[in-house]
Amino acid sequence: MRDNSHNLHAPAASIRRRQRGFSLTEMIVAVSVAAILTTVAVPAFNGMIANQRAKTFASALYATLSKTRSEALTLNGNVTLQPKAGGWGTGWQMLDPNNNVLDDYTTASNITIAGPAAVTYRSSGRLPVGAAPMFQISTTSGSTVIHQCVSVDLGGRPYMSATPTC
Repeated sequence: MRDNSHNLHAPAASIRRRQRGFSLTEMIVAVSVAAILTTVAVPAFNGMIANQRAKTFASALYATLSKTRSEALTLNGNVTLQPKAGGWGTGWQMLDPNNNVLDDYTTASNITIAGPAAVTYRSSGRLPVGAAPMFQISTTSGSTVIHQCVSVDLGGRPYMSATPTC
């Protein structure tokens, strides 16, 4: 039989050495590595944030254009989508033939939307001859600028694409 009694009475100093935490040098190295990784990751997040913001507003405009077309068909009359006071970058409103507001959308800051004065759908769901509206949406996050384009064909169907120009 083996005698393990000497392990039961180990000196207190050796127990303390085994239970020590991080040294100051190890902690400084860990914090430095975390800081370097954060510095590398932040620009990538800025691009991702700007891209998502552009897609969000382009999708909202796309959905509103589709809804405007649907309302024109439903009401059997002209329905207009127009910018709020201050331009498309502040938001837009959908108006029925009697200029009653059917839908209202407000955008956030740091977004630029260039578009026509208004988009009017006829009762057929089509646009007037010669009108093919295009909206260029730009968002900025940090030094990153992302563009989205929402355009409408003469049949009234909107399209989205991620291009710097429409």
